[in-house]
Formats: sequence, structure tokens, C-alpha cells
Amino acid sequence: MSNRESFKSRLGFILISAGCAVGIGNVWKFPYVTGQNGGGIFILFYLFFLISVGVPILTMEFAIGRASRKSITNCYQVLEKPGSKWHIHGNFALLGNYLLMMFYTTVSGWMLCYFFKFLRGEFVKVTPAEVTNSFTGMLQQPGGMLFWMAVTVILGFLVCSLGLQSGVEKISKPMMLCLLGLIAILAVNSIMLKGGIEGLKFYLIPDLARAKEVGLFNVMIAALNQSFFTLSIGIGSMEIFGSYMNKNHTLWGESIQIAILDTFVAVVSGLIIFPTCFAFGVDPGAGPELIFITLPNVFSSMPGGMLWGSLFFLFMTFASFSTIIAVFENILVCWMDKWNFSRKKASFFNAIIVLITSVPCVLGFNLWSKFQPRGAGSTILDLEDFIVSNLLLPIGSLVILFFCVTKWGWGFDKYYEETNIGSGLKMPRWLRGYVTYVIPCMIILIFIMGLR
Repeated sequence: MSNRESFKSRLGFILISAGCAVGIGNVWKFPYVTGQNGGGIFILFYLFFLISVGVPILTMEFAIGRASRKSITNCYQVLEKPGSKWHIHGNFALLGNYLLMMFYTTVSGWMLCYFFKFLRGEFVKVTPAEVTNSFTGMLQQPGGMLFWMAVTVILGFLVCSLGLQSGVEKISKPMMLCLLGLIAILAVNSIMLKGGIEGLKFYLIPDLARAKEVGLFNVMIAALNQSFFTLSIGIGSMEIFGSYMNKNHTLWGESIQIAILDTFVAVVSGLIIFPTCFAFGVDPGAGPELIFITLPNVFSSMPGGMLWGSLFFLFMTFASFSTIIAVFENILVCWMDKWNFSRKKASFFNAIIVLITSVPCVLGFNLWSKFQPRGAGSTILDLEDFIVSNLLLPIGSLVILFFCVTKWGWGFDKYYEETNIGSGLKMPRWLRGYVTYVIPCMIILIFIMGLR
């Protein structure tokens, strides 16, 4: 236990944990899901569910990590009762981390590719049609996508191979601080675009009529789903950082700070996207391509757009890369705890594994595009995302929750005690009934609705 690595600073822990949560889900997915679900009223539901469901489960992952000082594959063995089988979940959680990286590395590669496209001036004085063709053209070139995916994977494992403080913390802290600063500047610029205020109204003012068009229940489920998955809970991605924490601060307080930072990035991303959509006449519910079509249009029209576009996609790379570093760290420590691999040896073997397993996602957009596993127009990425988001995350979160609150697992009293160690906001004991009975029902609802 005394040899366990730890964070150099509390800021490092908060920024890196938030970095794991902050990623494609915030900047790529949140704005278009908001657009598809009527704007402002979706955000109200999202914030409510983030605090009421996401934060309590986040504290549970942190508590298991901090109490055991082990990775997700080994933490249960330290805390579970003799003869229990909770540790089986650790293997599924490790599998979930691999599955997540099988498509996440590809999308992160897109961000890096677009950074270099802007740097080369490819989006200077281009038409909206040319911007669209640039994105579809990239998807049709497997060689280029494989290259950018490989760069992302190799860089990620290089950073993690240097260790927690010298690699993960040293790289992630400045990346996150730069990301936060830049998106604030970009949001101000987007709001000032001609027609941008209408987009701001669509985004922030709740409109019950618009929500009813989608279906109020559907909006609530989408918000519950997004708030739940944005924190990356259920496969141990956060548990590993709990294992590096000291006992100085309560987990409830730390988890709320991470949720606030995560939400800030998601909401400010919308402040960039929606005013831009209305200024350029783009459908705000257009789908995942929004960020690769809408934003290049903005940058091509503004003074110094080449510079701002380059910086935006550089920091978009940082947003996705912060998640990749966090998940790679989780995978490596699982190997180190479970099979006693050295950090560098685990990095080498896992770089090969992730490179190979990420290839199908890349080919799913071009050479294997006829394989449409989730129906017409779907890709291998959609299948991998479905397995992680709709199956492994909710089921994994349910396992973690029951482990923390039932007498057959670790037990509520031990979880409660671990959560409240240190200074800061304490978890009230009266929440026991809520976390034991209400939250499981919400997770089961997410799971059932996600199977549709």
C-alpha cells in the first residue's frame, strides 16, 4: 500500500479525473443530443440527473479505489467477503475499457487530423459544401484514418509509460487548463456572430412545446442517459484515480467539483455550437458530424480563423486525449496489479493490442461499410459504442452500486465512512434509502430504454 503512486497535487487529481469525464461525450455528443431533444429543457433535466444519479455513483467508484488502493480488476478481492464473486465484474470492466478504446481512438484521430488540416490552411475561404466533403472524404480513406488512430494510441501509451506524476499528471494538467481557457474564448466569439443570439435562446431557454414534439419522457430519458454516461462510470475509469487519492478530502465534495467541471465544458461547448448553427443555418440536431462541419465554417469566416481553428482542434484533441490517457492508465494498472507487469512492459503490449483492435472501427467507414450491425447506415463504431454505453456502463454501475450498499458486498456503512473521510462536503446518512432503492431503478430504466 505504501508503494502506491499518488497525485502530486489535489488540482492534478481534479483536472485528470475531470479530463477522463471531459471528452468526446461533452464536446461532440452533448451539443447535438441537446439539439435533438429541444434545447433548454433538456439541459435542466440533464443537470438534475447529473447531481442526483451521476455524482453518487462517482463517489462509489472513488470509494472502492481509495479503500482498496487497487485497480478495478483487484479492488474487489481486497474489500469483498471471503467466497464472494464480486471480483468477476473486474474482468468485464477491463474488457469495457478495451472496447471503449476500440472506437474512441479513431474519433480522437479525427480531431488530430482536423488540427493539421487547419494548420495547413485547408479551410481558408471554403464553401460549406467543401467543408462537408472534407469530412466525408476523410472517412473514405482508411490509410489516413489508420495513421491518425495509430499516432493517438502510441502517444497515449508513451505518456502513461512515464508514470502517474511524470507522465499522466504532467501532461494532463496543462492540457485541461488550456482547453478550459480556449472554449471560453470561442464561446464569446460564437455568441457575437450575426444571428448567434437566436441560437443562444434555443439552447438556454426551456421550451415545453419543443420538448413535447420530441416527447417529454424521451427528453427525460435522453438527459438521464447523457448525465450518466458523461462521467465515465461503470468500468473503473474513475476507480483507478480513487486508488491514487489521499484521505484529506471527502469524496462527495471532490465528486461534485469534477461534475461541475465536466458540466462546464459540456455547456460551454453548446455556447460555441448553437449560436454558430443559427448564424450559418445549420440544423442543431444534425448529428455527430456537427463539430466537423459547423465549426470549420465558423473559423473560415472569422479573422485569424486558421489560427483559431488549429487551436480549437488541438484542444479538442486534448479533450479526447485526456480520456484516452485516463483509460490507458486504468488498463496498464490492471495489468500491473493482476499479472505483475512493469509499467513499460504493460505499455508495450497494450499499445499493440489497442492498435490491432481499433482497426475494425476505422474500416467500418470504408472497406467494411457494407457491414451495418445496428441497421441501415450504422457502422462498427455504432456497435462498439452500443455495447459500452448501453450494456457495460449501466450494468457495471449497478454492480458497483450494489457492492457499496448491500450487506452481501462491501456494505453501506463502510462505503459511507470512506466517502466522508477528510474535510469538505459530507454525504448525509439519510441518503441511504435513496442510493439503495431509487438510483438502481433509474439505472435499470436507462438499461431497458437503451436496448430499444
